[in-house]
Amino acid sequence: MKRPVCLGTSGAAAIEFALVVPLVLLFTIGIVDVGRLLWTQTTLDRAVQAAARCAAVNTTTCGSATSIKNYAVTQAYGMNIDSSAFTVSTGTSDICVYASLTFQLIIPWVGDTVNLAAKSCYPTS
Repeated sequence: MKRPVCLGTSGAAAIEFALVVPLVLLFTIGIVDVGRLLWTQTTLDRAVQAAARCAAVNTTTCGSATSIKNYAVTQAYGMNIDSSAFTVSTGTSDICVYASLTFQLIIPWVGDTVNLAAKSCYPTS
């Protein structure tokens, strides 16, 4: 018996592949980008917490605003961040460290950047 030939189906898989692959790649890149964003925010939070604690507990290492900022930079593991991203505020009973960073997205059509911020305060007494 001769097998029937389906006309018009050659190349259908290639067309389906061409339609689905861009969406799958965009979804995958989006997952990676959101992971990078969350990791950067967590690292920024951790850096300001460590710097505020150092300023409240260890005045030898973190005795001035400049040394607190430099300490915060060393606590931002894996990030290439400048000390100007950090701000130190000393009150009467506490010390606060703030951070502000512009995060560059790689996802197309979502937006270019996201502004990240972190804050941590510790009592000085």
